[in-house]
Amino acid sequence: MPYPEMFRPLDLGFTRLSNRVVMGSMHTGLEEVDRTGERIAAFYGARAAGGVGLIVTGGIAPNREGGTGIPSPEGSFGRFDETSLPLHRKLTETVHRRGSKILLQILHTGRYSFAPDLVAPSPIKAPISPHTPRKMSAEDIERTIKDFANCAERARRAGYDGVEIMGSEGYLINQFIAPRTNQRTDDWGGTFQNRVRFPLEILKQVRARVGEDFILMYRISMIDLVEGGSSWPEVVELAKLAEEAGVNILNSGIGWHEARVPTIAQAVPRKAWTWVTRELKRHVSIPVVACNRFNMPDQIEATLASGEADLVSVARPFLADPEFVNKARAATPEQINTCIACNQACLDHIYAMKTCSCLVNPRACHETIFVTTKAEIVKSIAVVGSGPAGLSCATEAAVRGHRVTLFEAGERLGGQ
Repeated sequence: MPYPEMFRPLDLGFTRLSNRVVMGSMHTGLEEVDRTGERIAAFYGARAAGGVGLIVTGGIAPNREGGTGIPSPEGSFGRFDETSLPLHRKLTETVHRRGSKILLQILHTGRYSFAPDLVAPSPIKAPISPHTPRKMSAEDIERTIKDFANCAERARRAGYDGVEIMGSEGYLINQFIAPRTNQRTDDWGGTFQNRVRFPLEILKQVRARVGEDFILMYRISMIDLVEGGSSWPEVVELAKLAEEAGVNILNSGIGWHEARVPTIAQAVPRKAWTWVTRELKRHVSIPVVACNRFNMPDQIEATLASGEADLVSVARPFLADPEFVNKARAATPEQINTCIACNQACLDHIYAMKTCSCLVNPRACHETIFVTTKAEIVKSIAVVGSGPAGLSCATEAAVRGHRVTLFEAGERLGGQ
């Protein structure tokens, strides 16, 4: 096998992951528009069939205040209540049939919400939201902690293999942890112990509610990349406390959304942040996940083989090619439709409140719309020009069963 570390199973005691590749959480916009569960099941189902070991869904809010501000109609996938349980079961059953495990990410946006009634530890406006948040009362905090636990319990009933608690990227949990956004003087602010009380109470109550045989992953902010963020000793101490609270896997987050330092742009070097997971691994005994700027199997294999991480999270490359893992297993990485880190049809679409897609794979998030079917009448088709459009046309026509001849005036394929 060409990538032995990548395909080495991970035994968590009560369950087993088939390989070390995680499909990281991405908000797709399907959460708000899918009221049947078909589109979101097709999207994640294609990635499960593509061989990934563990999938993490886009963030689902534990309560109304925690949402993005984009309306989730009653009965839609994104409004995770009793009415949408059948949609979530359709997703988990699809993923399990295709051989992967799946976690629901629970995410409270806090001051990053675009809704006018947003909440936060302190009434400090975020530069990426038009509204100033309301300061949460002690009762609000206690209720929100219970909402996280309720959401996790509902995820178990929906068939998920676990949950990921989103504690990074500058969202609500991160806002409690960082002095930058937590200027409280009560039991939920001030000292480090008080600032991390919120995430630790969430983790403890979630674990108590779902039992021991359910994956609990915590996405910890390794580097905030903003003034007034956590120090490295605080990150290490929180990781240790999270492990004590019952976390099975620590996923890494790099940078707040408002940070001025690029973390996933094309100019950021491959594997740029693995030194952080390498350092954290020395302090905890549970698996640690590396993330950001992985788009080929050799980068994943090198990270795992060097001991810099126990798993690697890949997100946008699964938009570009759902067969990423299968192609690595088949020793054909050159056939991977590579993510070019342009962010134009994924992140840019989400911030414009559109459905996500991919510049190099327009079928992403549109699997039930752009359906490839076998041609009823087989034709002989000539495609003139081997640029990206010509190659895509020729490939799609061949997949449909047509006889394709590709003409190119130059000495090699690829266009200009």
